[in-house]
Amino acid sequence: MNTARLVSGIAGALLFGAAMTARADASLEPGFIAWLGGVQDEALRRGISEQTWQAALPSMRPIERVLELDQKQPEFVDTFWNYLDARVNDQRIAAGGKLLHKHRKLLQKIETRYGVPARVLVAFWGLETHYGKMTGRIPITGALATLAYDARRTRFFRNELLDALAILQAGHVEPKTLLGSWAGAMGQVQFMPSTFNRYAVDADGDGRKDIWGSLDDAFASAANYLRQSGWQPGQSWGRPVQLPPDFDWQFARLDVKKPLSEWAALGISQIDGAALPDEPIKAALLLPQGHTGPAFLVYGNFEVMLTWNRSVNYALAVGHLADRLNGQPALSHGRDADNRRLSREQAIELQQRLVQLGFNVGDSDGVLGSRTRAAIRAYQRSASLPADGYPSLPLLQRLQATGTQSTSQAALSAPAANPIVF
Repeated sequence: MNTARLVSGIAGALLFGAAMTARADASLEPGFIAWLGGVQDEALRRGISEQTWQAALPSMRPIERVLELDQKQPEFVDTFWNYLDARVNDQRIAAGGKLLHKHRKLLQKIETRYGVPARVLVAFWGLETHYGKMTGRIPITGALATLAYDARRTRFFRNELLDALAILQAGHVEPKTLLGSWAGAMGQVQFMPSTFNRYAVDADGDGRKDIWGSLDDAFASAANYLRQSGWQPGQSWGRPVQLPPDFDWQFARLDVKKPLSEWAALGISQIDGAALPDEPIKAALLLPQGHTGPAFLVYGNFEVMLTWNRSVNYALAVGHLADRLNGQPALSHGRDADNRRLSREQAIELQQRLVQLGFNVGDSDGVLGSRTRAAIRAYQRSASLPADGYPSLPLLQRLQATGTQSTSQAALSAPAANPIVF
Protein backbone atom coordinates (compact mmCIF):
# COMPACT_ATOMS: atom_id res chain seq x y z
CA MET A 1 0.00 0.00 0.00
CA ASN A 2 1.28 3.50 -0.86
CA THR A 3 0.93 5.37 2.45
CA ALA A 4 1.70 8.75 0.94
CA ARG A 5 -1.09 8.24 -1.61
CA LEU A 6 -3.48 7.19 1.16
CA VAL A 7 -2.71 10.26 3.31
CA SER A 8 -3.07 12.55 0.30
CA GLY A 9 -6.34 10.89 -0.62
CA ILE A 10 -7.70 11.29 2.89
CA ALA A 11 -6.74 14.97 2.97
CA GLY A 12 -8.57 15.62 -0.28
CA ALA A 13 -11.56 13.59 0.81
CA LEU A 14 -11.83 15.54 4.05
CA LEU A 15 -12.07 18.82 2.16
CA PHE A 16 -14.76 17.32 -0.07
CA GLY A 17 -16.72 15.82 2.81
CA ALA A 18 -16.33 18.54 5.42
CA ALA A 19 -20.08 19.21 5.58
CA MET A 20 -20.75 15.61 6.57
CA THR A 21 -18.19 15.38 9.36
CA ALA A 22 -18.38 16.41 12.98
CA ARG A 23 -15.43 18.85 12.83
CA ALA A 24 -14.19 19.80 9.39
CA ASP A 25 -11.04 21.50 10.70
CA ALA A 26 -9.86 18.57 12.82
CA SER A 27 -6.82 16.62 11.62
CA LEU A 28 -6.65 12.85 11.63
CA GLU A 29 -4.25 11.27 14.06
CA PRO A 30 -1.54 9.06 12.54
CA GLY A 31 -2.85 5.99 14.34
CA PHE A 32 -6.24 6.33 12.67
CA ILE A 33 -4.65 6.84 9.26
CA ALA A 34 -2.61 3.65 9.67
CA TRP A 35 -5.69 1.78 10.92
CA LEU A 36 -7.72 3.03 7.98
CA GLY A 37 -5.05 1.73 5.64
CA GLY A 38 -5.51 -1.72 7.13
CA VAL A 39 -9.26 -1.49 6.62
CA GLN A 40 -8.68 -0.52 3.00
CA ASP A 41 -6.46 -3.56 2.44
CA GLU A 42 -9.10 -5.83 3.95
CA ALA A 43 -11.85 -4.16 1.91
CA LEU A 44 -9.91 -4.69 -1.32
CA ARG A 45 -9.42 -8.35 -0.45
CA ARG A 46 -13.19 -8.63 0.00
CA GLY A 47 -13.82 -7.27 -3.47
CA ILE A 48 -14.48 -3.62 -2.62
CA SER A 49 -13.24 -1.51 -5.53
CA GLU A 50 -10.94 1.47 -5.27
CA GLN A 51 -13.78 3.59 -6.69
CA THR A 52 -16.15 2.52 -3.90
CA TRP A 53 -13.47 3.12 -1.28
CA GLN A 54 -12.76 6.63 -2.52
CA ALA A 55 -16.46 7.43 -2.67
CA ALA A 56 -16.90 6.39 0.97
CA LEU A 57 -13.69 8.03 2.21
CA PRO A 58 -15.03 11.58 2.80
CA SER A 59 -17.19 10.44 5.70
CA MET A 60 -14.85 7.74 7.01
CA ARG A 61 -13.33 9.62 9.90
CA PRO A 62 -13.87 9.81 13.67
CA ILE A 63 -17.05 11.54 14.82
CA GLU A 64 -16.77 12.72 18.40
CA ARG A 65 -20.54 12.74 18.94
CA VAL A 66 -20.68 9.03 18.14
CA LEU A 67 -18.15 8.24 20.87
CA GLU A 68 -20.03 10.45 23.32
CA LEU A 69 -23.27 8.59 22.66
CA ASP A 70 -21.59 5.18 22.76
CA GLN A 71 -19.90 5.86 26.08
CA LYS A 72 -22.89 7.58 27.67
CA GLN A 73 -24.48 5.38 30.30
CA PRO A 74 -28.21 5.68 31.03
CA GLU A 75 -28.92 7.72 34.14
CA PHE A 76 -31.81 5.50 35.17
CA VAL A 77 -32.92 1.89 34.85
CA ASP A 78 -36.40 2.52 33.52
CA THR A 79 -39.53 0.65 34.51
CA PHE A 80 -41.74 -1.24 32.08
CA TRP A 81 -44.58 1.25 32.45
CA ASN A 82 -42.33 4.26 31.81
CA TYR A 83 -40.81 2.50 28.80
CA LEU A 84 -44.19 1.48 27.35
CA ASP A 85 -45.96 4.80 27.95
CA ALA A 86 -43.17 6.73 26.23
CA ARG A 87 -43.45 4.57 23.10
CA VAL A 88 -47.03 3.35 22.82
CA ASN A 89 -49.05 6.52 23.24
CA ASP A 90 -52.18 7.94 21.61
CA GLN A 91 -50.22 9.85 18.98
CA ARG A 92 -48.21 6.85 17.84
CA ILE A 93 -51.27 4.61 17.79
CA ALA A 94 -53.28 7.14 15.76
CA ALA A 95 -50.45 7.70 13.28
CA GLY A 96 -49.87 3.97 12.94
CA GLY A 97 -53.55 3.35 12.28
CA LYS A 98 -53.62 5.90 9.48
CA LEU A 99 -50.49 4.47 7.87
CA LEU A 100 -51.76 0.92 8.24
CA HIS A 101 -54.80 1.97 6.22
CA LYS A 102 -52.83 4.06 3.73
CA HIS A 103 -50.42 1.22 2.87
CA ARG A 104 -52.87 -1.65 3.34
CA LYS A 105 -52.48 -3.05 -0.19
CA LEU A 106 -48.68 -3.14 0.02
CA LEU A 107 -48.72 -4.53 3.55
CA GLN A 108 -51.27 -7.20 2.66
CA LYS A 109 -49.14 -8.32 -0.27
CA ILE A 110 -46.11 -8.63 1.99
CA GLU A 111 -48.13 -10.38 4.70
CA THR A 112 -49.36 -12.91 2.15
CA ARG A 113 -45.81 -13.62 1.01
CA TYR A 114 -44.02 -13.78 4.36
CA GLY A 115 -46.76 -14.51 6.89
CA VAL A 116 -45.92 -11.53 9.13
CA PRO A 117 -49.03 -9.47 9.99
CA ALA A 118 -49.20 -5.93 8.64
CA ARG A 119 -49.81 -4.53 12.13
CA VAL A 120 -46.59 -6.13 13.40
CA LEU A 121 -44.54 -4.60 10.57
CA VAL A 122 -46.08 -1.18 11.22
CA ALA A 123 -45.39 -1.56 14.95
CA PHE A 124 -41.69 -2.25 14.31
CA TRP A 125 -41.64 0.70 11.89
CA GLY A 126 -43.24 2.94 14.52
CA LEU A 127 -40.85 2.04 17.31
CA GLU A 128 -37.70 2.04 15.19
CA THR A 129 -38.10 5.34 13.32
CA HIS A 130 -41.46 6.83 14.32
CA TYR A 131 -42.81 5.71 10.93
CA GLY A 132 -39.80 6.94 8.99
CA LYS A 133 -39.55 10.38 10.58
CA MET A 134 -36.37 9.63 12.56
CA THR A 135 -34.09 7.43 10.46
CA GLY A 136 -30.85 9.16 11.50
CA ARG A 137 -28.62 11.68 9.73
CA ILE A 138 -25.15 10.41 10.66
CA PRO A 139 -22.91 9.03 7.87
CA ILE A 140 -22.90 5.28 8.45
CA THR A 141 -19.33 4.71 7.31
CA GLY A 142 -18.15 7.48 9.63
CA ALA A 143 -20.09 6.14 12.61
CA LEU A 144 -18.84 2.60 12.04
CA ALA A 145 -15.25 3.72 11.47
CA THR A 146 -15.42 5.65 14.74
CA LEU A 147 -16.73 2.66 16.68
CA ALA A 148 -14.42 0.19 14.95
CA TYR A 149 -11.33 2.25 15.77
CA ASP A 150 -12.40 2.40 19.42
CA ALA A 151 -10.78 -0.44 21.37
CA ARG A 152 -13.86 -1.91 23.01
CA ARG A 153 -15.72 -3.58 20.11
CA THR A 154 -13.28 -3.31 17.24
CA ARG A 155 -13.99 -6.54 15.38
CA PHE A 156 -17.78 -6.24 15.44
CA PHE A 157 -17.88 -2.71 14.06
CA ARG A 158 -15.02 -3.30 11.63
CA ASN A 159 -17.07 -6.09 10.06
CA GLU A 160 -20.11 -3.82 9.98
CA LEU A 161 -18.03 -1.15 8.24
CA LEU A 162 -16.93 -3.66 5.62
CA ASP A 163 -20.56 -4.73 5.18
CA ALA A 164 -21.52 -1.09 4.68
CA LEU A 165 -18.89 -0.77 1.96
CA ALA A 166 -20.35 -3.90 0.32
CA ILE A 167 -23.75 -2.15 0.24
CA LEU A 168 -22.15 0.78 -1.59
CA GLN A 169 -20.28 -1.59 -3.88
CA ALA A 170 -23.56 -3.28 -4.87
CA GLY A 171 -25.10 0.08 -5.76
CA HIS A 172 -28.07 -0.15 -3.40
CA VAL A 173 -27.54 3.39 -2.12
CA GLU A 174 -25.36 6.42 -2.85
CA PRO A 175 -22.69 7.35 -0.28
CA LYS A 176 -24.48 10.62 0.56
CA THR A 177 -27.66 8.66 1.31
CA LEU A 178 -25.98 6.01 3.47
CA LEU A 179 -27.15 7.64 6.68
CA GLY A 180 -28.52 6.32 9.94
CA SER A 181 -28.03 6.20 13.69
CA TRP A 182 -24.84 6.78 15.65
CA ALA A 183 -24.55 2.99 16.16
CA GLY A 184 -24.78 2.17 12.45
CA ALA A 185 -28.48 1.23 12.13
CA MET A 186 -30.00 2.32 8.84
CA GLY A 187 -33.20 3.09 7.03
CA GLN A 188 -36.90 2.90 7.80
CA VAL A 189 -36.44 -0.27 9.88
CA GLN A 190 -32.93 0.41 11.24
CA PHE A 191 -31.00 -2.58 9.91
CA MET A 192 -27.32 -2.93 10.70
CA PRO A 193 -25.25 -3.40 7.51
CA SER A 194 -24.73 -7.12 8.18
CA THR A 195 -28.48 -7.59 8.66
CA PHE A 196 -29.09 -5.68 5.44
CA ASN A 197 -26.74 -7.93 3.49
CA ARG A 198 -28.45 -11.07 4.81
CA TYR A 199 -32.10 -10.10 4.70
CA ALA A 200 -32.78 -6.95 2.64
CA VAL A 201 -35.17 -7.46 -0.30
CA ASP A 202 -35.67 -5.64 -3.59
CA ALA A 203 -39.46 -5.82 -3.42
CA ASP A 204 -40.21 -3.10 -5.96
CA GLY A 205 -37.98 -4.68 -8.61
CA ASP A 206 -35.84 -1.64 -9.40
CA GLY A 207 -32.57 -3.52 -8.91
CA ARG A 208 -31.77 -1.88 -5.56
CA LYS A 209 -32.55 -2.85 -1.98
CA ASP A 210 -33.57 0.57 -0.75
CA ILE A 211 -34.69 0.48 2.90
CA TRP A 212 -34.28 4.27 3.08
CA GLY A 213 -36.66 5.48 0.37
CA SER A 214 -38.76 2.47 -0.67
CA LEU A 215 -41.45 1.25 1.70
CA ASP A 216 -41.85 -1.82 -0.51
CA ASP A 217 -38.23 -2.75 0.17
CA ALA A 218 -38.31 -1.69 3.85
CA PHE A 219 -41.44 -3.66 4.76
CA ALA A 220 -40.44 -6.72 2.74
CA SER A 221 -36.95 -6.68 4.27
CA ALA A 222 -38.37 -6.51 7.80
CA ALA A 223 -40.82 -9.32 7.04
CA ASN A 224 -38.09 -11.43 5.46
CA TYR A 225 -35.88 -10.97 8.51
CA LEU A 226 -38.64 -12.02 10.89
CA ARG A 227 -39.69 -15.00 8.78
CA GLN A 228 -36.11 -16.21 8.32
CA SER A 229 -35.61 -15.83 12.08
CA GLY A 230 -38.45 -18.27 12.75
CA TRP A 231 -41.69 -16.29 12.65
CA GLN A 232 -44.70 -18.63 12.64
CA PRO A 233 -47.55 -17.37 10.41
CA GLY A 234 -50.95 -17.42 12.04
CA GLN A 235 -49.53 -17.29 15.56
CA SER A 236 -49.69 -14.30 17.87
CA TRP A 237 -46.71 -12.90 19.78
CA GLY A 238 -48.49 -13.42 23.11
CA ARG A 239 -51.15 -11.86 25.33
CA PRO A 240 -51.62 -10.09 28.68
CA VAL A 241 -53.05 -12.39 31.34
CA GLN A 242 -54.38 -12.50 34.89
CA LEU A 243 -52.69 -14.56 37.60
CA PRO A 244 -54.25 -16.12 40.68
CA PRO A 245 -53.27 -14.65 44.08
CA ASP A 246 -51.41 -17.79 45.12
CA PHE A 247 -49.34 -18.14 41.96
CA ASP A 248 -45.92 -19.80 42.22
CA TRP A 249 -43.58 -17.04 40.96
CA GLN A 250 -40.74 -19.42 40.15
CA PHE A 251 -42.50 -20.23 36.87
CA ALA A 252 -42.34 -16.62 35.65
CA ARG A 253 -39.26 -16.96 33.45
CA LEU A 254 -38.64 -16.84 29.74
CA ASP A 255 -36.88 -20.21 29.84
CA VAL A 256 -39.85 -22.00 31.46
CA LYS A 257 -42.27 -22.99 28.71
CA LYS A 258 -45.55 -24.81 29.25
CA PRO A 259 -48.56 -25.64 27.08
CA LEU A 260 -51.46 -23.23 27.50
CA SER A 261 -53.44 -26.04 29.15
CA GLU A 262 -50.85 -26.25 31.94
CA TRP A 263 -50.87 -22.50 32.49
CA ALA A 264 -54.67 -22.67 32.67
CA ALA A 265 -54.41 -25.44 35.25
CA LEU A 266 -52.22 -23.10 37.35
CA GLY A 267 -55.06 -20.59 37.42
CA ILE A 268 -53.99 -18.21 34.62
CA SER A 269 -56.76 -16.66 32.52
CA GLN A 270 -57.02 -14.10 29.75
CA ILE A 271 -56.94 -10.46 30.79
CA ASP A 272 -60.75 -10.24 30.71
CA GLY A 273 -61.11 -13.36 32.86
CA ALA A 274 -61.96 -15.72 29.99
CA ALA A 275 -60.27 -19.10 29.74
CA LEU A 276 -57.05 -19.37 27.79
CA PRO A 277 -57.47 -20.65 24.22
CA ASP A 278 -57.52 -24.40 23.80
CA GLU A 279 -54.55 -24.44 21.44
CA PRO A 280 -51.49 -26.75 21.31
CA ILE A 281 -48.99 -23.98 21.83
CA LYS A 282 -46.28 -23.46 24.43
CA ALA A 283 -45.78 -20.17 26.23
CA ALA A 284 -43.55 -18.53 28.81
CA LEU A 285 -44.73 -16.16 31.53
CA LEU A 286 -43.17 -12.69 31.82
CA LEU A 287 -43.52 -10.19 34.68
CA PRO A 288 -41.71 -7.11 33.32
CA GLN A 289 -42.40 -5.07 36.45
CA GLY A 290 -42.46 -7.79 39.07
CA HIS A 291 -45.36 -9.63 40.64
CA THR A 292 -47.35 -6.43 41.27
CA GLY A 293 -47.14 -5.35 37.62
CA PRO A 294 -48.66 -6.72 34.41
CA ALA A 295 -48.24 -10.34 33.32
CA PHE A 296 -47.85 -11.76 29.81
CA LEU A 297 -47.83 -15.20 28.27
CA VAL A 298 -45.49 -15.04 25.28
CA TYR A 299 -45.13 -17.50 22.41
CA GLY A 300 -42.43 -18.46 19.94
CA ASN A 301 -42.95 -15.34 17.83
CA PHE A 302 -42.06 -13.22 20.86
CA GLU A 303 -38.63 -14.85 20.92
CA VAL A 304 -38.30 -14.04 17.21
CA MET A 305 -39.03 -10.42 18.10
CA LEU A 306 -36.20 -10.60 20.64
CA THR A 307 -33.75 -11.42 17.85
CA TRP A 308 -34.47 -7.94 16.50
CA ASN A 309 -33.72 -6.32 19.86
CA ARG A 310 -32.71 -8.29 22.97
CA SER A 311 -34.82 -6.11 25.25
CA VAL A 312 -37.96 -7.69 26.71
CA ASN A 313 -39.50 -4.25 27.20
CA TYR A 314 -38.87 -3.42 23.55
CA ALA A 315 -40.47 -6.63 22.29
CA LEU A 316 -43.46 -6.17 24.60
CA ALA A 317 -43.87 -2.60 23.34
CA VAL A 318 -43.86 -3.79 19.72
CA GLY A 319 -46.38 -6.50 20.54
CA HIS A 320 -48.68 -4.15 22.43
CA LEU A 321 -48.51 -1.48 19.72
CA ALA A 322 -49.45 -4.14 17.16
CA ASP A 323 -52.39 -5.12 19.37
CA ARG A 324 -53.54 -1.50 19.72
CA LEU A 325 -53.38 -1.10 15.94
CA ASN A 326 -55.66 -4.15 15.81
CA GLY A 327 -58.24 -2.46 18.05
CA GLN A 328 -57.34 -4.07 21.36
CA PRO A 329 -57.59 -2.00 24.57
CA ALA A 330 -54.80 -0.36 26.50
CA LEU A 331 -53.16 -2.29 29.31
CA SER A 332 -54.52 -1.53 32.76
CA HIS A 333 -53.68 -4.50 35.01
CA GLY A 334 -50.63 -3.87 37.18
CA ARG A 335 -50.82 -0.08 36.96
CA ASP A 336 -50.55 0.18 40.74
CA ALA A 337 -47.05 -1.33 40.73
CA ASP A 338 -44.26 0.74 42.30
CA ASN A 339 -43.08 2.78 39.32
CA ARG A 340 -40.02 4.43 40.83
CA ARG A 341 -36.91 4.06 38.69
CA LEU A 342 -33.56 2.90 39.95
CA SER A 343 -30.70 5.23 39.19
CA ARG A 344 -27.64 3.65 37.63
CA GLU A 345 -25.80 4.10 40.93
CA GLN A 346 -28.62 2.35 42.77
CA ALA A 347 -28.60 -0.52 40.27
CA ILE A 348 -24.87 -0.97 40.83
CA GLU A 349 -25.37 -0.85 44.59
CA LEU A 350 -28.11 -3.49 44.34
CA GLN A 351 -25.73 -5.78 42.46
CA GLN A 352 -22.90 -5.15 44.91
CA ARG A 353 -25.09 -5.92 47.91
CA LEU A 354 -26.22 -9.17 46.34
CA VAL A 355 -22.58 -10.10 45.78
CA GLN A 356 -21.80 -9.29 49.41
CA LEU A 357 -24.54 -11.74 50.41
CA GLY A 358 -23.01 -14.45 48.24
CA PHE A 359 -25.14 -14.18 45.08
CA ASN A 360 -23.48 -14.14 41.67
CA VAL A 361 -24.62 -11.21 39.49
CA GLY A 362 -21.68 -11.30 37.07
CA ASP A 363 -20.30 -7.79 36.67
CA SER A 364 -21.64 -5.07 38.97
CA ASP A 365 -22.11 -2.71 36.06
CA GLY A 366 -25.66 -1.45 36.49
CA VAL A 367 -26.91 -3.61 33.61
CA LEU A 368 -29.73 -5.67 35.11
CA GLY A 369 -29.67 -8.61 32.75
CA SER A 370 -30.42 -12.29 33.07
CA ARG A 371 -27.71 -13.14 35.61
CA THR A 372 -28.63 -10.30 37.96
CA ARG A 373 -32.30 -11.28 37.80
CA ALA A 374 -31.43 -14.89 38.54
CA ALA A 375 -29.45 -13.71 41.56
CA ILE A 376 -32.39 -11.57 42.72
CA ARG A 377 -34.71 -14.54 42.37
CA ALA A 378 -32.36 -16.70 44.43
CA TYR A 379 -32.13 -14.05 47.13
CA GLN A 380 -35.92 -13.62 47.20
CA ARG A 381 -36.38 -17.36 47.68
CA SER A 382 -33.87 -17.37 50.54
CA ALA A 383 -35.74 -14.47 52.17
CA SER A 384 -39.22 -15.99 51.60
CA LEU A 385 -40.19 -13.16 49.23
CA PRO A 386 -42.15 -13.49 45.97
CA ALA A 387 -39.39 -14.78 43.69
CA ASP A 388 -40.15 -12.64 40.63
CA GLY A 389 -36.55 -11.58 39.94
CA TYR A 390 -37.52 -7.92 39.67
CA PRO A 391 -34.91 -5.25 40.61
CA SER A 392 -36.95 -2.62 42.46
CA LEU A 393 -36.27 0.23 44.85
CA PRO A 394 -38.03 -1.62 47.73
CA LEU A 395 -35.72 -4.58 47.08
CA LEU A 396 -32.67 -2.33 47.30
CA GLN A 397 -33.99 -0.80 50.53
CA ARG A 398 -34.41 -4.27 52.00
CA LEU A 399 -30.86 -5.18 51.00
CA GLN A 400 -29.59 -1.96 52.58
CA ALA A 401 -31.37 -2.88 55.80
CA THR A 402 -29.96 -6.41 55.63
CA GLY A 403 -26.40 -5.14 55.52
CA THR A 404 -23.53 -7.33 54.40
CA GLN A 405 -24.13 -10.42 56.50
CA SER A 406 -23.08 -13.34 54.31
CA THR A 407 -25.40 -16.17 53.43
CA SER A 408 -24.53 -19.48 51.83
CA GLN A 409 -25.35 -19.48 48.11
CA ALA A 410 -24.03 -21.63 45.30
CA ALA A 411 -22.74 -19.83 42.23
CA LEU A 412 -25.33 -19.33 39.56
CA SER A 413 -24.67 -20.51 36.03
CA ALA A 414 -23.45 -17.98 33.49
CA PRO A 415 -26.00 -16.57 31.02
CA ALA A 416 -25.91 -17.19 27.32
CA ALA A 417 -24.15 -14.80 24.98
CA ASN A 418 -26.10 -11.62 24.20
CA PRO A 419 -28.22 -11.89 27.37
CA ILE A 420 -31.80 -10.70 27.28
CA VAL A 421 -32.41 -7.49 29.21
CA PHE A 422 -35.54 -5.60 30.22
